[in-house]
Amino acid sequence: MNYDPNLKYDPDIFSKILSGEIKTKIIFENDDLFVFDWINPAAPIHILIVPKKDIPTINDLVETDDVLVGKMIIKASEIAKNLGIEEDGYRLIFNVNSGGGQHVFQIHLHLIAGRKLNWPPG
Repeated sequence: MNYDPNLKYDPDIFSKILSGEIKTKIIFENDDLFVFDWINPAAPIHILIVPKKDIPTINDLVETDDVLVGKMIIKASEIAKNLGIEEDGYRLIFNVNSGGGQHVFQIHLHLIAGRKLNWPPG
């Protein structure tokens, strides 16, 4: 699937992926996190790491969420190693609010790789 910048996202898309209503490859799941291939990839590898705790934006994090966010980043690193991309490189992104590119209001970490990633990002 190619990236579609005009795709309108269902606000319940993550719960629909979690329930299996929307099909995609599930990479990992535990009590805290849900990890899957994104359905509108911006690169050959585009994975989302989503906490199961309801947190709309990064601005809604509280101090006690530090462990959860750490788990998200560590899981991204583990996935990069499992995919063999840790040396070539990858990008981790949190989009925050509409102006920052956030379309689904549940925090999620993008792991993007598999092509040359330019700076600054678009």
